[in-house]
Amino acid sequence: MVEGELGRLSHKFAVQRRRFHPGELDYLILVPTLRCNLACSYCQVSRAAEGASGYDWSDGTRDAVIDLVRQTRSGHLKIEFQGGEPTLRCDLIEAVIGAVPPHVEASFVICTNLQHVPPEAAALFDRDDVSISTSLDGPRLHHARQRGQDDAASEAFEQNIDRLLAQYGSRKVSALPTLDPRSPPDPDELIDAYARRGMTAIYLRPINYQGFARRQHADCRTTDTRWLEYHETFIRRLIYRNWKDRNICLEENYFSLLLRRIFRPGEDRHVDLRNPNPFGTDFIVIDHDGLAYPTDEARMLARAGIIDLSIGNIRQGWNTPARDALNAVSTCDGDPDCEACTYKPFCGRDIVDDISRYGTIDIPRRETEFCRRHLHLFDLAFELIHSPDPAIQYSLCRWLGLGGDRLPAGGLS
Repeated sequence: MVEGELGRLSHKFAVQRRRFHPGELDYLILVPTLRCNLACSYCQVSRAAEGASGYDWSDGTRDAVIDLVRQTRSGHLKIEFQGGEPTLRCDLIEAVIGAVPPHVEASFVICTNLQHVPPEAAALFDRDDVSISTSLDGPRLHHARQRGQDDAASEAFEQNIDRLLAQYGSRKVSALPTLDPRSPPDPDELIDAYARRGMTAIYLRPINYQGFARRQHADCRTTDTRWLEYHETFIRRLIYRNWKDRNICLEENYFSLLLRRIFRPGEDRHVDLRNPNPFGTDFIVIDHDGLAYPTDEARMLARAGIIDLSIGNIRQGWNTPARDALNAVSTCDGDPDCEACTYKPFCGRDIVDDISRYGTIDIPRRETEFCRRHLHLFDLAFELIHSPDPAIQYSLCRWLGLGGDRLPAGGLS
């Protein structure tokens, strides 16, 4: 009887360790301007022209954002500046950074297309607490086609990213590709575009069915088996290359994230992979007009005129019925497909993606794009985990930050 009760409590404890327990607000995505100096066809937000008016924070919105930052109750704060092109308003970025209380450990990410780097942006990049995130879609011809650029514009971008990498290194400058699932670049060519620059982390991202992208890439509403096969091939190519040349370790960030979810209870800060997945708690998005959104994807849907998923605003806050309505269904618990799924402890719920693709969340989970994609990735993860191939085991250890060349036995909890 005692052993049975201990077993039940042990199982309950293990389940609770896998559940997400939100803390204080400590991650902000801020959009000081919606204006941009590019017009990429796959843009996920409804950008505004560089010279347009009415698409930057008003003085009132700026002041309210600064008040929010000054009043933070968390000891750690991460702020990500999105756009548009946020370096068009470096003054607003500087104002936010200057508002962080001295006792708060803060880090900042500026998401920029790096088409132009004005002096005021260069000064921000030079800060130790600022990192740079950009898009690199592969070899030059592929990248130029994705952005609709001529040779001169492509050359300017490459000069900027290469100069910043030479100055700061890949720990400060990161990039990710946005790929058309119908015609992605050759995996090795994409890897080479990163590896030759000393960039070892690549986050594969198919064109998101949000914002402007859904108008010019409507067939991306559903990604067929070709994308799943491409993603898997890409991971296997990384494994091969890591084994062939052990002086460099390449990884695909999202797959590494899945591995950490499997092996490390509490690895749950990625908002697509946590259960429950509450909105407006530890993470919030503030748009150029001061509206608050639960995720950046929710902001994209609003900008495209699909559905208003805002949950409040910077002045009145976001403890609202709209947030409560989203949170009431933002869980895997009770869903028959999720309850029967082996991968439930590691997975999550993305109702914003379901709304974007299907206009409803009332669709069997196994029929959703989110579920199909993650079932494939988790299947692949466990296949590799149990593989005796030393090349596979070597990469898995590196991606998990482990010493040795094989995963430890009994490593799951």
